Amino acid sequence: MSYKIIHAPVSPSTPNHIIYPVIVYPQSVTDPAETFKKNGWHGIWENGVYDYHHFHPNAHEVLGIKSGDAELMIGGENGQTLKVKAGDVLLLPAGYGHKLLSQSDDFKIVGAYPNEQEVETLKSYEDLTKIQSQISSVMIPETDPVEGDSGPMFKEWEGLYHCSTVDRKC
Repeated sequence: MSYKIIHAPVSPSTPNHIIYPVIVYPQSVTDPAETFKKNGWHGIWENGVYDYHHFHPNAHEVLGIKSGDAELMIGGENGQTLKVKAGDVLLLPAGYGHKLLSQSDDFKIVGAYPNEQEVETLKSYEDLTKIQSQISSVMIPETDPVEGDSGPMFKEWEGLYHCSTVDRKC
């Protein structure tokens, strides 16, 4: 499977993840909700993306483009613009900022999380050290949201940090 990664430095509104990159799976799914469900991801929702910088300090998030296309800012003000279209998937590590810049009329996105939990959404942070501590304590998901027991998440995230979580050995 081909994929790309995005790294972004800390931004004024979003801390991003200090270690893990965003993983972009281009043209990888036809039914994001079914794919995420099959691979054990929870809290599946369908909607759009907020038009302001925001992040989740307590959860990783996967976003699958169900229809249409959009331009997103990934990583806050110091991040990068990403054009997405139906079939693309983005795996955002905890703390990674994202914001909608523009969208087609038929743009729909499906999101999910690796655990059943209350997901916190923040638009800013005050103490970088404190928020990075919270972000870095989020465990690696047990499954890749697109590939299940294999996939780029294991190559790009596992072994980099928290490598003994979910009973995996380094």
